[in-house]
Amino acid sequence: MVIIKLILILLFGTILFATPPKYIGKDAFTNVTLFIPEIHYDMRYAQENNFVGSIIDGYQKPLCLLSQESALALKKVEVSLQKEGLTLKVFDCYRPQQAVDHFVRWAKDLNDTKMKRVYYPHVKKEVLFKEGYIAARSGHSRGSTVDLTIDGLDMGTPFDFFDPRSHTLSTKVTKKQHRNRMLLKKVMEAHGFKNYSAEWWHYTLKEEPFKEHYFDFVVK
Repeated sequence: MVIIKLILILLFGTILFATPPKYIGKDAFTNVTLFIPEIHYDMRYAQENNFVGSIIDGYQKPLCLLSQESALALKKVEVSLQKEGLTLKVFDCYRPQQAVDHFVRWAKDLNDTKMKRVYYPHVKKEVLFKEGYIAARSGHSRGSTVDLTIDGLDMGTPFDFFDPRSHTLSTKVTKKQHRNRMLLKKVMEAHGFKNYSAEWWHYTLKEEPFKEHYFDFVVK
């Protein structure tokens, strides 16, 4: 009987003092548009100026939402750039899974090429999956990935330009454009982000809090 009581006490103590799980949901995100208003925003998927040519599912407002950890790190990036008279421009932040699904449906419709001249003039639409431009899952849906640039600097290609020239270390851009990309890479990495080598604009927080969770709440 004494042994049973001891076991119960130990179990109760473990439950009582265990660290509660981190809340996973919309409340774990920060509205970066309000948190860092100094940044310039051009939220492409809440408007028609994107590679699909229409407002994307899941984007009801042009807001940048990120995990709290990513928002704090991005704030440090902006402060660092402002010391040099520069500022960030953000294109996309958290991306609902329904938006990713919209991209997949669009990519499978080979007859819809109205934005080809602007966003993928040298790439056939039928190879977008094979070459990694479109995928069924996106790190953006985990809430710690952001697409951005340094406003006013020439990076060699536009945002979301499906082309090998968009690779961060592409040798097909000018020396000045390469230096601009490296400046962005340096300041982002200094504050905990890592670059996706196929897209100079794409950065993910190294210590992202939701590595296995893909969110689908609407941006509104």
